[in-house]
This record gives sequence, C-alpha cells and structure tokens, in this order.
Amino acid sequence: MKFYKFFITKIFLLFISNTLFFNIPKVNSAENIKIIYGIFSRTVTVDSLKIFSESGYATDDLRRILNATGSSDKKIRSILNKNFDIPITIANKLVYSEIGNVFLIRLSSIIHPPVARDVKTGTLALRASVIQGLNLGDGKINLIKFFKSYPTQTVILDVNALSKIMNKVESISELLEFFTKSPLKKFKSN
Repeated sequence: MKFYKFFITKIFLLFISNTLFFNIPKVNSAENIKIIYGIFSRTVTVDSLKIFSESGYATDDLRRILNATGSSDKKIRSILNKNFDIPITIANKLVYSEIGNVFLIRLSSIIHPPVARDVKTGTLALRASVIQGLNLGDGKINLIKFFKSYPTQTVILDVNALSKIMNKVESISELLEFFTKSPLKKFKSN
C-alpha cells in the first residue's frame, strides 16, 4: 500500500510539473499585422483582412488604412486574393537556396516578428510562413494564407522599408522573372 501511495504521488507531481513548466502556449498563426510608418503605427487583424478580401467589407480601422493607400478596394482585394501556384517541394528548395536566402533576408527588413528583429529569426519566420501557407493552400499561396501561417501572433510590416524597395521595382520584377523561368526548371529536375 505504501508503494501505491508513493507511485500515485509521483504521478501527480509529474503531471503538475509538466503542466506548469512545459505548457507553453502554441501560436498557430498571426492574428495581427502591425503596420509601422515612421513613428506612427496601426494594427489590423488578419481576420479583418480575410473578410475584406472575401466580401469587400472593411472595419473602421482597416478602412482608414485602405483609404491611406490611395488604391481602389478592387485592386487591393485582387492583390490579397492573388494565388501563386508553387509545389511545396520546389518552394522548399527555393527558400533554402542561396538566392532564396538573399531574398528572405531583404524581405525580413519589411516583414518581421515584433520582438526579435535579427535577420536569422526573420528569415526563419518567413520560410515557415511560405511553406505552411503552401501547405494550407494545397500548393497555392496568397497574402492571407501567408499571414495566417506566420509563426508569431503579431507581424510587423515596415512601410518605410517597403517604400525603399518599391523604388527599385524594375530590379524586383527582373528578379521575379528570373525566379519564374530558369531556376524553377532546375529545381524541378533535382
């Protein structure tokens, strides 16, 4: 009987310590996008973006942000809903390639986790978001799936860094053209 009490006590203590020390909350996806522009910031929920992309309805906070862009709702909805069809195996090879790594490093200055602003953490979060977003969409990804797959509760979107890169649109379009032609053939054959 003494062994039985000892055994039950140990099991109980093990159960309690496990829930106290190892019950780390799991973040499945981003819930908020914090848009930073200089010293100003606004937060919009990913769900409100999803509702807007599907129905065109915008909350008051989202409406203020949309009005500030100067673009039509139709154009923004088409950007949010634009699907990119990429097999997961090819995307995996691409985001782990040298050129994919360079692209992710640059993108991590625009989109990154709120606390850890180092390049390594940003690129890991972007990689995870791309692969998980493609997994959610069965080989198709759009911005909503990308944000739904981001591994932190809040995503920072730095508009200043984005505008610096947008000034180099020609080089980005050339890079995207390069990505969509020759390297994908090479990845498909490997």
